[in-house]
Amino acid sequence: MTETQVTIGKTTIAPEVLLSIARLTTLGTQGVSRLGSIPGNLFKRDPNHGVEITVENNVVYVDIYVILDNDVDIRETCRNIQKHISRAISEMVGMEVGQINIHVDDIDYGPGKDILGE
Repeated sequence: MTETQVTIGKTTIAPEVLLSIARLTTLGTQGVSRLGSIPGNLFKRDPNHGVEITVENNVVYVDIYVILDNDVDIRETCRNIQKHISRAISEMVGMEVGQINIHVDDIDYGPGKDILGE
């Protein structure tokens, strides 16, 4: 018996889906206080909330702008963000991930705290 392959249609992923996955995954990573601002959007509301996505030849490239908590290892937190986003996009959408660039905009010391935490 021969197997035949049946095409039942195609699936299209809106860019907003990739933005949402990257945004929510970043915010769910321990040590992330909030998303930063994309450069060049200083005086206008940033519709992407600190996330830029580019897709070239079905490969996803991500730039994330974050503000981190003051008591975290910055390098480890950024690596965790990269790992979590890569896994989420690969597993949820099935697309290959090229690069995930993390831009640390600031550190959140909270109200009334200085750099020494006093």
